[in-house]
Amino acid sequence: MIKILNESNFKEETSSGLSLVDFYADWCGPCKMLTPILENISEKVDASVCKVDVEKNRDLARKFGVRGIPLIVVLKDGEPVEQMVGFKDEKTIMEMIQRHA
Repeated sequence: MIKILNESNFKEETSSGLSLVDFYADWCGPCKMLTPILENISEKVDASVCKVDVEKNRDLARKFGVRGIPLIVVLKDGEPVEQMVGFKDEKTIMEMIQRHA
């Protein structure tokens, strides 16, 4: 299950363990294509899979230096450890998560 994060729950939801966060916008085509992939991944990994709408959470987007979307960020205990910009396939995202598990 994908968690929807915002500025008020982001820190609490990503502070412990491994989290994968997708920074997206509703109008973004590649972001829409990524959603079913992230839903599959969320059922296979021992990590929180989350989404942040950059239009509604501009401070979070600024904090993570979002310049292009989708931006996928892996956090370990609340700290970013890796990120990728653009649409990625399931295998690439799974490998990214496994590097930090």
